[in-house]
Amino acid sequence: MKKELSFITVIGIDKKGIVAKISNLLYKRDVNIEDIAQQIMEKHFVMTMLINIAGMRIPIDQLRSELEKIGRDLNLRIQLQHENIFKMMHRV
Repeated sequence: MKKELSFITVIGIDKKGIVAKISNLLYKRDVNIEDIAQQIMEKHFVMTMLINIAGMRIPIDQLRSELEKIGRDLNLRIQLQHENIFKMMHRV
């Protein structure tokens, strides 16, 4: 199966359950986590995920809305960007 990659970025005050809530949603939506990087900078949680949405059976906008709801619930900023948009925004 061909991959269709997107990036999730998460920023906010660290608290337990952030990775669990996001990864559980991705699992339920048939999204595979290809790579993940996270760190704590003082009290701030910063995470990026590279995900494969090729097997997802919902529109990307629905996944974006569900991630944003988690962000509101946990007081985090969560963004979802398709790989093509991410590359265009971050090219040098």
